[in-house]
Amino acid sequence: MSLHPIAGTQTYVTVVVPLAVPKTYTYLVPEELLSEVQVGVRVEVQFGHNKRYAAVVSEVHQTPPDAYQPKPILAVIDEQPVTTPTQMQLWQWMADYYCCTVGEAMHAALPAHLKLSSETIIALSPFFQDHYAGAGLDDKEYLIAEALSIQKEISLDDVRSILDQRSVYPVIRRLLDKKVIYLKEDLQDKYKPKTVACVRLQAPYDTDSSLLREAFDKISRATRQTEALLAYVQLAKKEPFVRKQAIYDLAKADSTVIQAMVGKGIFEVYDREVSRLGAYEEETLEAGVLAEQQSRALTEIRQHFENDKVVLLHGVTGSGKTRVYMELIEAAIAEGRQVLYLLPEIALTAQIISRLQRVFGDRIGIYHSRLNNNERVELWNRVLAGQPVVLGARSALFLPFTRLSLVIVDEEHDPSYKQNDPNPRYNGRDVAIYLATLHGAKVLLGTATPSVETYYNARQNKYGLVEMPERFGGVEMPAVVIADAKAELKQRKLQSHFTTVLLDELRAALTRGEQAILFQNRRGYAPVFRCVNCGWNAECINCDVSLTFHKGHNCLKCHYCGYQSPLPQSCPACGGRKLTLQGFGTEKIEDELAIYLPDARIGRMDLDTVRSRNAHAQLINDFEEHRLDILVGTQMVTKGLDFENVGVVGVLSADQLMQFPDFRASERALQLMMQVSGRAGRKHKQGKVVIQAFNTTLPVLQEVITNNFVSFYERELRERYDFQYPPFTRLIRLTLKHKKPEVVNQGATVMSQILKQRLGEWVIGPAVPYVARVREYFLIDMLIKLPRNVQKINYAKQSVLEAMHQMQQQKGLSGVRVNIDVDPY
Repeated sequence: MSLHPIAGTQTYVTVVVPLAVPKTYTYLVPEELLSEVQVGVRVEVQFGHNKRYAAVVSEVHQTPPDAYQPKPILAVIDEQPVTTPTQMQLWQWMADYYCCTVGEAMHAALPAHLKLSSETIIALSPFFQDHYAGAGLDDKEYLIAEALSIQKEISLDDVRSILDQRSVYPVIRRLLDKKVIYLKEDLQDKYKPKTVACVRLQAPYDTDSSLLREAFDKISRATRQTEALLAYVQLAKKEPFVRKQAIYDLAKADSTVIQAMVGKGIFEVYDREVSRLGAYEEETLEAGVLAEQQSRALTEIRQHFENDKVVLLHGVTGSGKTRVYMELIEAAIAEGRQVLYLLPEIALTAQIISRLQRVFGDRIGIYHSRLNNNERVELWNRVLAGQPVVLGARSALFLPFTRLSLVIVDEEHDPSYKQNDPNPRYNGRDVAIYLATLHGAKVLLGTATPSVETYYNARQNKYGLVEMPERFGGVEMPAVVIADAKAELKQRKLQSHFTTVLLDELRAALTRGEQAILFQNRRGYAPVFRCVNCGWNAECINCDVSLTFHKGHNCLKCHYCGYQSPLPQSCPACGGRKLTLQGFGTEKIEDELAIYLPDARIGRMDLDTVRSRNAHAQLINDFEEHRLDILVGTQMVTKGLDFENVGVVGVLSADQLMQFPDFRASERALQLMMQVSGRAGRKHKQGKVVIQAFNTTLPVLQEVITNNFVSFYERELRERYDFQYPPFTRLIRLTLKHKKPEVVNQGATVMSQILKQRLGEWVIGPAVPYVARVREYFLIDMLIKLPRNVQKINYAKQSVLEAMHQMQQQKGLSGVRVNIDVDPY
């Protein structure tokens, strides 16, 4: 690969366009841009008839394409590369492994403001420069024409702001029809550095402090100007640069004072680029002394790293794994290397973030979905410049590391590491391992409940294995009891959805001044709204699912597409008025718990209550500072929380966790119950866990009671072997989608026939999935179950892509979408 062009020959670049196109494209480099082109910079290219994109240069070479005449690149956007060759290797691997395009991998990797695309710009037609007022325009059209007469060109975003409405296409279409405006394509760089107005001394005062007396003499009669200069001197001693606003605040001055001093040649006002990322302003602390178990684990990890690239740290909840991570991070920083610390959902782990920041301060950067686009670009550039530690969700894998030596994947079992839509449908844990391989780095997988595949790899010596079986500080594991909801229902003891065992434990905990957490993996008030007379139930108009009643909004909602509907007063099918709610979610638990425990302060943590940027942190803070007694929540309450005063944890519907048509249902149930159980009794005393179930004979419940992961693993492994599921096989799931059921059925039939000719009995299906329609699209599933053989897996992937292409070539089937999910999780 040539990094820089060679003078005197025709030079071309191969570029990656952020689109789902199956290959890369070659463009000609004009002579005037030769000195600016290099691998990793973005260039402006024309793609199609009138669209422009910012493409990333993957190769500079002298080989013209055979099949087409290359277009010239239009501009070089960056002075320095914004991506690294290693990143582009990762994109290509993901495209090959997950059966997508490298453009889709690039689209997932780059922050939105580095992905430039054509933005529609409108301009006033020259025929209407002076007399558009007589063109018969309505009020909105006149507003846009008036704005264009002043600004010449505006974007559709500007139009939305002017009209204060989201949909502006009808207005634009009318203006086009009346020939008042015309469109043009203009590539815009969306990222603009954040700047603040700052003040500095003009020459000669900036270089010779002894001349400052002359400056004071010059303004001796102006008291407010003297105070402003004194404020500047005071601030300049403490800060690397002085903000204009800081002088305003300290000297009680205003802009007229500063402007007068600029006129007298004392001050100069300038804009300085600053970071949007909030700095850590507290003093950093020492991490603390390692306990014996932590020291032993650290030693074993380092020993394994001498021979193994990947190590699994299997430690029970509360064993102190995070402290071990800190020691490894500190060692990497001391060597001048970079560390990537992955968490499944960064927004749900405020406590871990706070703990790490107290130790590492500004050496740690945080990257997640709730950063705005400008903040993402800044952290991207900081990582490129060598930011020592990055804490992030799966998207942090795409940052431009240059000296990566360690990747920590905390809670490696968590399904949140899997990207389901859109492409690439990758697993963050698996991509982390490949990324580390590219950098020659080590990977530490940490969890109390490993995925079956990961634990299998560790037991097969593919990964190193380090165990931490005891809680930190000698704290006992919680006592787990099973409450038989079926028996209490027969005895008429069940109070709404609560067993007497659970209610008694909650009352006892509140009497002792302790707190409690209740877990129900379903949000909303009730999942079913049905007619008692005829059996009708409220369903989504776009999806084949029941609508969930949300009491807070007094409406029915679809959790798949967001459709909302008011509650009908009578049954639409039979006209009857006997309508009832069935089932229960977190909202109903919160509501009814207040009846049985009227003095308890109850909070709820689910997707409905943590939508805003700081809502989750506020809930945690309220619970931590004992402003809440009971926290009711979905699986959010199972992740990374450590409350010293939690005495009781309740799991309200354990059976429901296993009632899914998925071979991983038992594994997921065990992981959730063990994780939420770990929230009880974390600091000073043994906690108690109450698991409500209608079927108390389920084997997984006994394994949770005894906290015996190994027993579960051995039983589960036998079942997986008998039915040939991972880790003994590899899976590819295909989902075909179309708005017409007959079309998707035909597409599935054609594609399955092609695949079965090539792959035979490896192909299972086609079949209608559990939810057969989502967002107006009818779905058909196929599963390909493959032996663990690289050549056969690659052959199967190629066969899938070719079968998809052949199916879509057939008449009437070009609109059938195919989602390819390699290693569904």
